[in-house]
Amino acid sequence: MNKKTKSPEYKEKALRVFEIEAEAIRNLSDNLDENFDRAVDLIFEAKRVVLTGMGKAGHIACKVAATLASTGTPAFFMHPAEALHGDLGMITSDNVVIAFSNTGNTEEILRITPYLKHFQIPLVAITGNPDSELARQADAVLNIAVKEEACPLGLAPTASTTAMLAMGDALAIVLLDKRNFRKEDFALFHPGGTLGRRLLITVRDLMHIGDALPLIHQSKTFKEAVMEMLTKNLGAVLIVDDRKKLVGIFTDGDTKRALFPTPCDYNTSIEKLMIKNPKSVYPDTLAIKALDMMEQYNITVLPVADDEHTLVGLIHMHDILKAGITTVKSKKQSGNMGESGILD
Repeated sequence: MNKKTKSPEYKEKALRVFEIEAEAIRNLSDNLDENFDRAVDLIFEAKRVVLTGMGKAGHIACKVAATLASTGTPAFFMHPAEALHGDLGMITSDNVVIAFSNTGNTEEILRITPYLKHFQIPLVAITGNPDSELARQADAVLNIAVKEEACPLGLAPTASTTAMLAMGDALAIVLLDKRNFRKEDFALFHPGGTLGRRLLITVRDLMHIGDALPLIHQSKTFKEAVMEMLTKNLGAVLIVDDRKKLVGIFTDGDTKRALFPTPCDYNTSIEKLMIKNPKSVYPDTLAIKALDMMEQYNITVLPVADDEHTLVGLIHMHDILKAGITTVKSKKQSGNMGESGILD
């Protein structure tokens, strides 16, 4: 049959889902009581948090465990069925268990509770049934009861799992605040992420040192400076005095200016041509700070010196960009660099 049927109002159906799940979250406020404070204190005092749940509730427990772990609260997910076959040994007396069950009567979770009681391990129940057996066994009950599921059949957990997730996030954020957790702490747990790279990687981690450093004495000539620059291929050469103190820098751009329009003598002392007292950074400066400095002064290399202005290295914008540390401006600049990598 080719009879054309009327298309369903997809948008209206989607909006109805949003409305039901938003209502589920709003209703959490009415159910929030002293049990939430008790749960926060139990989790805060525990050495580690074990989260468990079956089916969709288990997936929510996994996500909340990850959020807790990344915000300063050691946590992991334990499947309740696996727990009954040996994994209960992962739970120790200095732990707290958070169990997710909308009905509060999930068999696999209830079979864990005798073990928790025996070892006096605190139990936090996140459930939609505060009168359930799980709630009766718990030390703190967080009520996430919903009026209806977004599923029109009333079968698939939707609004209830949304409420579970919101309650878990609330616990994580309150604990984050209670622990005075900072961006720097978050970065330590996310070294592979953008924030981790921005807050952890220093100039010392990326700078060129030793034989890779383009370096000459201040008594050398223009020609020798250019040869050193070409050999090391970093678009600049650093000039030092007898004590290895940084006294100047000479860049690829400076070379062009020295040759055009009126060429200078190749035997001219580099001391006459160099940029004196150049901008520099400390080795422990964050790489993102060095990048900010390069953007501010429209340069792509920075000498690295210690407190006594002794030269220790050189960092190039390309080194920072390769480490995955970028800003909007640096992305644009990197696309405009020539072969030398120096912006003038």
